[in-house]
Amino acid sequence: MSAFELDPAQRELYDSARQHARETLRGLAAAGVEGEVNRPLLRSMGELGLLGRLFPGPEAAALDLCLLREALATESTEAETALALQGLGTYPVLQSGSPTQVDRWVPAAASGEAVAAFALTEPEAGSDAAALTTVADRDGSGWRLTGTKVWISNAPQADFYTVFARTTPDARAKGVSAFVVPADRTGIGGERLQLLSPHPIGRLDLDGVRVEADELLGQLDRGFAVAMRTLDLFRPSVGAFAVGMAQAALDASVTHVRERQAFGGHLADLQSVGHRLAEMALRTQAARLMVYQAAAAYDARLNGVSARSAMAKLFATEAAQYVVDSAVQLHGARALQQGHLLEHLYREVRAPRIYEGASEVQLSIIARDLLRPRP
Repeated sequence: MSAFELDPAQRELYDSARQHARETLRGLAAAGVEGEVNRPLLRSMGELGLLGRLFPGPEAAALDLCLLREALATESTEAETALALQGLGTYPVLQSGSPTQVDRWVPAAASGEAVAAFALTEPEAGSDAAALTTVADRDGSGWRLTGTKVWISNAPQADFYTVFARTTPDARAKGVSAFVVPADRTGIGGERLQLLSPHPIGRLDLDGVRVEADELLGQLDRGFAVAMRTLDLFRPSVGAFAVGMAQAALDASVTHVRERQAFGGHLADLQSVGHRLAEMALRTQAARLMVYQAAAAYDARLNGVSARSAMAKLFATEAAQYVVDSAVQLHGARALQQGHLLEHLYREVRAPRIYEGASEVQLSIIARDLLRPRP
């Protein structure tokens, strides 16, 4: 990608993903049940090769991930979310797992046959992920996991979980390990939680769940690094999700104001409306460029990736909130009617400012980078 445009292969990836979403995935998403994992949707995404693009090799391509998420979100937020959650739950296995772990779980996730989940957040350890209290107690050659995870996407319906648990007491980030845990283990429970957005999410209860030595991901007590590498990859792509929603809201608004009669003409004739649209387009494009730049920096292994990722996620999610809210204002009451595109986007757009690090956490990451000593 140049500083300004996608190359032909990147454009083809974006266009094909958007076409698949429009022609196939949107209908499958509509046929699903809100708050439930949509397995037919995931299998179709596997058959179309979309999930496979998440796992090209030992390292995922951040820019490809962003292009996929933006394209899908513009047409179907449900398809976008299904893809993102497969990546989030599976990437730690791809990144840190043994060949046996990778062979067992990654192809199953890429085909859509196995549903993945990333189990980090706890009731008292959200943004402060190093404070988690789920414990992994030694039990012979393995461990037993005990604790509660909450706001876990795809829980409790996933087929496997990447679980982060404390293996060394009172060591904060230096005492956390990561495990890949099949969902059929004795002691796993949980329940669905209902959110404003139609998202499969729930609580995961771990009651002495046995994990074997070969289910440790990476090194003992190095699980926090596994989580942070995953989040560094996915934070810009959360911004891409936001950009896709903003673009969908902007497109709908342009069509609406061209057609809507008011005050003896079209809404588009009003300067205030034109200025609002211009501001929406400005913020959407600025967010898109920040997301692409952060993703390209990740792929090039440049310095300062965490700060760039934080900037992209922060700016894009805040921009999308403004754009969707402005679109609702331009449409009026009809946009609040259940089933309207903007009613759906209005419910979807709020959560990305919280998950994978709230906006305030992103500000802290940026500030810490600015204030660290320089050589």
